[in-house]
Amino acid sequence: MDQILIYAALCVSSFLAGAVNSIAGGGTLLTFPALLAVLSPVMANATSTIALVPGSIAGAWGYRQDVQHPPRLLWWLFAPSLIGGLIGTVLVTRTDEHYFAMAVPWLILAASALFTLQPIVSRMTKNKSAQASTEHTHSQLILLSCAQFLVGIYGGYFGAGIGILMLSALAYMGMRDVHEMNALKTILAVLMNGVAAIWFTMEGKVNWGYALPMAISSIAGGYLGARLAIRFKSSAVRKFVIAVGFTLAAYYFYKTYLR
Repeated sequence: MDQILIYAALCVSSFLAGAVNSIAGGGTLLTFPALLAVLSPVMANATSTIALVPGSIAGAWGYRQDVQHPPRLLWWLFAPSLIGGLIGTVLVTRTDEHYFAMAVPWLILAASALFTLQPIVSRMTKNKSAQASTEHTHSQLILLSCAQFLVGIYGGYFGAGIGILMLSALAYMGMRDVHEMNALKTILAVLMNGVAAIWFTMEGKVNWGYALPMAISSIAGGYLGARLAIRFKSSAVRKFVIAVGFTLAAYYFYKTYLR
């Protein structure tokens, strides 16, 4: 494929991913498969992570004023996010790439299913918020930390859908402010993706020729998505991403196991 067309396609995918993340989430389902067409599975995963980190950092900065009373929660979940993310990233870079390639269809399917369930999680969050308390017992904090550690491992290994997993755990643990939950989720995702990005870079798994222009495109897409979020129905964007996700899962199941 002509190199200019490759760059154009990758930048379009990251631009759309940035916009989709601003409106509905799930941008990894666009960047990872696009990179998978030109890179090995592990390098595609690493490059996709690097490309979307700037947008995540910008999102975390935008949420900074919404993290007010739960700094205690943030400190409890800080280490599990970093350690879990590092373990997941080490697993994906140090194990035989064949295993990750075999897992790709399942990972995309799982991410698509999680993204499909997002409205249910949102409704659950709102229902919990009406009666939940901001105070957490020591046992709850330990349980939430253990859950966050597992989410961190998945986030470092692949990452798509981690936001939904974190929102579910936070809702069940009694957080009542939706904005604070989103803020906490975004910051913790930056920690996971950040440690993954550092490790991927140290291991030489990032194609910087693709990652840098994609990162710029994702920032532009995220900004535009944030500006236009009010005008677009997020449900339409969600349906598009879900359709893409399940279609890609079917394609990679066929390519990996049936062809």
